[in-house]
Amino acid sequence: MIPESYLLSLIEKAYKEDVGNGDHSSLCCINEAVQGKANLLVKENGIIAGVEVAKVVCKYYSDKLSMKIHIHDGLTVNSGDIVFTLEGPQLDILCAERTLLNFMQRMSGIATETAKYVTKLKGYKTKILDTRKTTPGLRLIEKEAVKIGGGMNHRIGLFDMIMLKDNHIDFAGGIENAIIKANQYLKKKQLDLKIEIETRTLEDVKEVLRIGNVDRIMLDNFNVENTRKAVQLIKDRFETESSGGITFENITDYAECGVDFISVGALTHQIKSLDLSLKAV
Repeated sequence: MIPESYLLSLIEKAYKEDVGNGDHSSLCCINEAVQGKANLLVKENGIIAGVEVAKVVCKYYSDKLSMKIHIHDGLTVNSGDIVFTLEGPQLDILCAERTLLNFMQRMSGIATETAKYVTKLKGYKTKILDTRKTTPGLRLIEKEAVKIGGGMNHRIGLFDMIMLKDNHIDFAGGIENAIIKANQYLKKKQLDLKIEIETRTLEDVKEVLRIGNVDRIMLDNFNVENTRKAVQLIKDRFETESSGGITFENITDYAECGVDFISVGALTHQIKSLDLSLKAV
């Protein structure tokens, strides 16, 4: 769930960015008293996301707009479907149009791509995770879209999980030092955070297994053969996550190795928006 305060702050910025001192294109030719109706039209197949966000956009832009929802977030849509109908002053519909479309097209694109990965892994225990590779300022919007598409959220930011990656390990002086310092830090700060550590080789995995005191082991840029070996070494002692070098084409090869999670940065940073349009009726 996206916090209301966060969402309203985004919408406020979008309003200022788009409307400025007035929608002069509409104001110059449309009477403010005239009422209108418009449909949110789907122009390509996918998963719809952002309907709830669009409701808040419309409410922020005008208390005179009403929305009748026909298709809710997370449902499959086909070209020609109508997601919702807006009614109210024509000026208000036109003013809110681009902002609600920008949110919905981006979110629906992410949800659609996520759903493809989730569907491909059906039957495996492996879950799809997003990453922090998000558009600055839009992280919670994009991560909500991943959930709508059936994926799972990894950590939200630097604050809600400890992830010891290659640079942390190198700067800390090695895997053992990094793990010891992480646990000491959590105890000192009285924080209840999970610890994940990145491994780059099977020898790294063996060292983590020797040291322990982590929750998840990331297998970074492992090929399929070494991923399988790593999972066999780890067994069920810790959660496992594969990351790096994994594509839609080879993802099932990694899932077959038995990893718990696969993180896919492309879900949010290499995405194509779903084609949607708001059409007057």
